[in-house]
Amino acid sequence: MNLLAFDTSTDIMSVAVQRANAAGAATAQPSVWQHSGPGGAQTSAQLIPTIQRLMAQAGLQFADLDAIVFGRGPGSFTGLRTACSVAQGLAFGANLKVLPIDTLLAVAEEARFQQASALAHWQVLALLDARMDEMYAASYVFNSGKWKQIKDYSLIRPENLTQDDDCPLAGNVFANYGARLPGVAPRIEALPAACALLRLAPALLSAGGAVAAGQALPLYIRDKVAKTTLERATEKAAP
Repeated sequence: MNLLAFDTSTDIMSVAVQRANAAGAATAQPSVWQHSGPGGAQTSAQLIPTIQRLMAQAGLQFADLDAIVFGRGPGSFTGLRTACSVAQGLAFGANLKVLPIDTLLAVAEEARFQQASALAHWQVLALLDARMDEMYAASYVFNSGKWKQIKDYSLIRPENLTQDDDCPLAGNVFANYGARLPGVAPRIEALPAACALLRLAPALLSAGGAVAAGQALPLYIRDKVAKTTLERATEKAAP
C-alpha cells in the first residue's frame, strides 16, 4: 500500500511516505521515508516542500498513492487547519481518498510501538498539551491487533487527571505538567508521529475510515467542550 501521512498538530512537523514493495521482493515490508522537525509557525511554508521531497525519494507520484493520511486533532488549531487544507488540496488534485486519524490515537500507537510492538493487550491514557494550562486526553486499549477507544475525549487540567496507577500515560505533557500530574503510573514521551499514522492506516482503511477530500475535517476538542458548556449554561438559565 502506498501512503502519504503527516501530522502538524504539535510543535513538531512529522511527515512519512510509505511505498509498497514489488511482489516477490526480498522483504514483504513496505519501504518508508520520513521527516521530523520543527513545526509551529514554519509548518505552512515547509509542509508541502517536505512532502514533495519525500515523494521524490520514494519515487512516487501523488496518483500512485492509495490514500492521504493526516492527524485530524485535537491539537494546535493552526496546525490542524494546515494539515487538513493540504490533505484536501492534494487529494482533490489526484482524486484520492483521505484518512483523518485522531492524534491521541496516534500518540497511543507510538507509545505502544516504543514499549513493545509485540504486545497483544495494552491500555494507555494518551495526553497532548492543549496550552492554556490544559491537556487533551483519551483512553485506549490495544487487543489482538486492534485499538479501541474506551474513554471519550476530554479537556482537563493536569491536577484533575484521574487514572489507574498501572495504566501508562503517554504524550508530550510531562515537561510542562509532570509535577502536577497525580499518581505513579509509567510515563512515556510520545508524539502523533507520521509513522504511527502509517501503522494505523491499513486497519482503518479496511474499516471504511477513508472519506472524500471535502469531508476531511479537523477535530477541535476545545471548541466542542466550550459549546457543550455553553449549552448547559443556556439550558440552566432557560425558564
